[in-house]
Order: sequence, then structure tokens, then C-alpha cells
Amino acid sequence: MSRLARDVYTVNPRRVTHELRCLAMTLALPAGAVITGRSAATVRGVRLCWPEDPVNVVAPLEMRLGRRHGLDVRRTTIAPEEWEPWEYGRIATPLRLTLDLLLARPLPDAVADLDAVLRARLVTRAAVARMVRARSDNGIVVARRAAELADPRAESLPESKVRVLLVLDGLDPVPQYWIEDRTGRIARVDLAFPRHKVAVEYDGDWRDGETWALNRDRDRLNRVQAAGWRVVFVTAPMLRDPGKVRRAIREALYA
Repeated sequence: MSRLARDVYTVNPRRVTHELRCLAMTLALPAGAVITGRSAATVRGVRLCWPEDPVNVVAPLEMRLGRRHGLDVRRTTIAPEEWEPWEYGRIATPLRLTLDLLLARPLPDAVADLDAVLRARLVTRAAVARMVRARSDNGIVVARRAAELADPRAESLPESKVRVLLVLDGLDPVPQYWIEDRTGRIARVDLAFPRHKVAVEYDGDWRDGETWALNRDRDRLNRVQAAGWRVVFVTAPMLRDPGKVRRAIREALYA
């Protein structure tokens, strides 16, 4: 038997997922609490949470809800049209969960999550832009900037974060760019600076199974380099040091 939430357990041997933990929270939370943000996006098919991540919830200001393990609560108002019934409780609408993805978040993280929900067509850029223009929540300025920087062409959260770091550094990379030689297309890279012939690739596990990935396919990498391109691989440890990422890419551009 596994504990999922206060007074909620599972005896089913199935794997515990974040969606299952969200369902458990609808049994454990007081009426009026709403599952939102990255948790609601994961329930709706945009996998932004690992199983062990805290469940994101918004709760009315007047609700008595003490600190609980496995729960990330933000107290704020939420309108009746911003949530829907789900399982034994409530879940934020796509637009409302998107707002909660953007508020009080570091800009690269907010843009990465927004790119993902846009790519999944959970919301539209126009609807998000209208929403952030009309609101005055604490943190809305960063949310508006995130909406401006969003690009649904990004195919992973790390790719989006790298792009935001470069844009904030005054650079203008092209997402999901096809490199070609005289025989045709060679490889599609995460980010590119075509004029300088510099490509940027995130080197992470999310690429498993993609046969065109340059960090897996040395023959393809050799062809890219033979076409005159330089490839900068960004790793997860590098991404934790934004200055190191920016320096590596600027050195390649100025080489």
C-alpha cells in the first residue's frame, strides 16, 4: 500500500504517476482548491511534471489549508469560469493553468513551459497575449515578457531555456533549423545561427530514439561539420550555469 496524500492510499500495484497523485489530491483537498499550473498541464497531456513533483494548487485567500508534503499552494482568487470539475475536485482551465505557469516563475522556466502548452495546442498565443494584457497580478510583467518570447517550434524544455538565455543576451537563434549540403538535408538542429554557420544542440536523454540527433549520430555530425558548420553541445550541467552557455556560444560565433 502506497500513501498518495493525507488519508489517501493506493493498493493497486500500478506505477504511481503525477496524474494519480493529482487525483489523490482531489480527495484530500478542501472543496474550492483547484489543481493548476504544471500539474494541470500534465493531467491534460502536456507532461511537465515528474511523479515526485509537488502538486500545484491555487486556493482561495480565505481557505484554511495548512502546509502539506507534496503540495505547492498559491493563495489567490480564481473565477468560476477558470476551473472545471475533475475527478473528486477541480482543475484549472487551459488558459488559467497557463497563467499559473507564468506567474512567479523564472523567465526561462516560464517560457519553456509556455512553449510546451502552445506546441500541444492546449492554448493559442493570441489567447495568452490577450489574457496577460488584461491582468494585473503580481508578476504579470514577467508573464507578459514570457508570452512575447514564446515559440511553439521548440521541441523540449531545455531547448526553450537555452533559446531564452541567448535572446536575453542579445542573440537571435533560429529554432529547429535544417542544415543542408549539396545533397539535401543533413540534420535538424535545436537552434542555429545560419549566417555564422553555428548550431546549438542540447545533449540530453530526451533525445533517445531520435536517429537524426547529432549527439548520437557521428556520421551525420561529420557531414554537418564538412558543410562548414560548428556545433556547440549544451549539457544539463552547463544549463545550470547560464554564463557558461552564453560564453561557449559567443566564442563559436566569433571564432
